[in-house]
Amino acid sequence: MKKILPLLLSLSLLLLGACSLQPPEWAKPDKKTDLEDIKLGLSVSTLNNPFFVSMKNGVEAEAKAQGMEVVVVDAQNDAAKQINDVQDLIQQGVDALLINPTDSSAISTAVQSANSLGIPVVTLDRSAEEGEVATLVSSDNEKGGEMAGKFLVEQLGEGAKVAELEGVPGASATRERGAGFHNIADEKLDVVAKQTANFDRTEGLNTMENLLQGNPGIEAVFAHNDEMALGAYQAIQSSGKDVLVVGFDGNEDAINSIKDGKLSATVAQQPEKIGSLAVQAAMDVLQGNDVEDTIPVPLKLVTEETASEE
Repeated sequence: MKKILPLLLSLSLLLLGACSLQPPEWAKPDKKTDLEDIKLGLSVSTLNNPFFVSMKNGVEAEAKAQGMEVVVVDAQNDAAKQINDVQDLIQQGVDALLINPTDSSAISTAVQSANSLGIPVVTLDRSAEEGEVATLVSSDNEKGGEMAGKFLVEQLGEGAKVAELEGVPGASATRERGAGFHNIADEKLDVVAKQTANFDRTEGLNTMENLLQGNPGIEAVFAHNDEMALGAYQAIQSSGKDVLVVGFDGNEDAINSIKDGKLSATVAQQPEKIGSLAVQAAMDVLQGNDVEDTIPVPLKLVTEETASEE
């Protein structure tokens, strides 16, 4: 009997310990059937970029149409702030999280926190490296990078000297757009310089000025987003050089610049559609419906010839 009692005590402690790993009952979201009871949390990497503003607008418009509440927070391109923002949204009792990561690796801890409480996560435009994500709503960034590379080959021929302005280091969009571009460029173009400008217009301008000084023979530049492309064009214009500029996103400023004969092209996404599809995906998950691991949103190359259609 003396040997049995310690065994029973150890078993009891083990079971209690296992139970303590479970989230408290108040933190476990119920399956929602009434859309008016749903509160969504949206964490955006930055609202200092027209692309992400359009994406936010898409989320808000779809949520309003469905009668759902949405709380929006702006990470201001700060990975640490974004993690805190997501924790705050969790404390506010959101039923699902829509996250547009600043850094795909750093955001993993916030995704895992939501996972531990049973709060579903949908990512927009960029993925999370770890943690369980219900679905990623995004364009095919790698394919878009290939589209940009093929356009430059068509315009300038093989062997043309090109530069690359990269996005935020650690963002999945940066890696994927760069990988797609190099699928083409490494075989058919001469990439003489590449440097990050963090998806920012002012950094795009300053970085392009430096690249032009160090590489006077540059014939074209591929920027991982339109904001950097627009900044790069300003630097090129000031230099008096003739350099093709291709961006990525298809924001209004870029489209207008293409119409005016400035930017050469942009790989256009549909940010509002990304936002609306993310809301629909969250709604499906909360109601117990299956969703695909990724929800693709079509891309198209916009040039001076096609810009009038936008």
